[in-house]
Amino acid sequence: MFKLIISLGVLALARAAPQAADGDLDAVIAQIFGKPSSTIAPAVDNKNNLASTIVPPINTNTQTGVKSPCKTEDGADGTCVNYYLCNTDNNVITDGVGLIDIRVGDGKCPSYLDVCCIAPDTRDPIDPITPPPDKLPQRTGCGWRNPNGVGMATTGDNDSEAKFGEFPWMVAILNTDYIDPRIEPVNDNDPEGQKLNVYVGGGSLIDPSAVLTAAHYVADRKPIRVRAGEWDTQTTKELYPYQDRDVSAIEIHKDFNKGNLFYDIAVLFLSKPMDMAPNVGIACLPPPRERVPGGTQCLASGWGKDKFGKEGHYQVILKKIQVPVVERKQCQAALRKTRLGHFFELHSSFMCAGGVAGKDTCKGDGGSPLVCPIEGDPDRYMQSGIVAWGIGCGEDGTPGVYVDVSNLRNWIDDKIAGKGLDTKLYSF
Repeated sequence: MFKLIISLGVLALARAAPQAADGDLDAVIAQIFGKPSSTIAPAVDNKNNLASTIVPPINTNTQTGVKSPCKTEDGADGTCVNYYLCNTDNNVITDGVGLIDIRVGDGKCPSYLDVCCIAPDTRDPIDPITPPPDKLPQRTGCGWRNPNGVGMATTGDNDSEAKFGEFPWMVAILNTDYIDPRIEPVNDNDPEGQKLNVYVGGGSLIDPSAVLTAAHYVADRKPIRVRAGEWDTQTTKELYPYQDRDVSAIEIHKDFNKGNLFYDIAVLFLSKPMDMAPNVGIACLPPPRERVPGGTQCLASGWGKDKFGKEGHYQVILKKIQVPVVERKQCQAALRKTRLGHFFELHSSFMCAGGVAGKDTCKGDGGSPLVCPIEGDPDRYMQSGIVAWGIGCGEDGTPGVYVDVSNLRNWIDDKIAGKGLDTKLYSF
């Protein structure tokens, strides 16, 4: 899931933005986020000349009433409707959730999130849409994972796909710009129709108005937008919609070093708070300097490549991967066996996880959270790391390197409190 470009001094250590040749841009965008209405040139980071090419769709999260005709299992005439509108008897309902195969759905409708359903006689057969179910009750506190998802049960998720709403704190960081910079907005209500969202990296919601991420992804990018509650980037048919917010201020650690990525941490402050929902929640943060023991099994998530290099493909549905925490001395010893050399010293702002062949945080995006279970509190997690850099991608068992959140907790608290926000929201 995570892609890397390694650099230290001349090598430059960094997990970079998605990379693609210009000729492959349209294919990448179409494959991951659907074909855009206009050909879009990639955003270029002048520091490393890497193209950021993942462009989420622009939409209003509405449930469309225009559906396709279909045949039910018993041959009856039906209509394709959103999955939560049809019960096991193939009758449109307002509170039912079926078992969704994320690969093919029911095989009768164009979208796997649509099912073939018989519309009630009292409704127009081409517009059987009824209101979605009420929102699920909200749990108090931070860090609640939904291991079975929310709003639907899925099958076919045999390639490390996360459930819908499984990690409600997970956000995508987007760079917003105009499709054609020569086109000026007609008025204040028009510019969204001319803008695009270019994927930058991952992050975590630690307050309705604040996001934690890696500094190297946001230091030189403006304007920036945050998307929470996203899951499948090619559809807006999930039960609960994603939410977009613009970033109004960015706080980057004063000691952040672009060359070696020391103190690679930033907090983004949003122009408007996110609305808490079953698929949008807050991550817990560990107490200051309280590191997770080695061997603890933790989870990382993201939409990045499935493998390192040109052979990798960006992911449509949010992915997850389980990796063990690696003790600092063990990690440093492993990294010294790489091209970093036997004098390499792991900086205090970093921690490590992974080292299992074939499993590494190259399968997600830089800036994304690494979350570890809170002892004695099932289904509740704290964010111990932020994806930063690594050597290769799980080929030789070398651990991945993350920002150590516990070691920088006091800095985070200072920036959050400085904006008048409550640090208790992400405490447990």
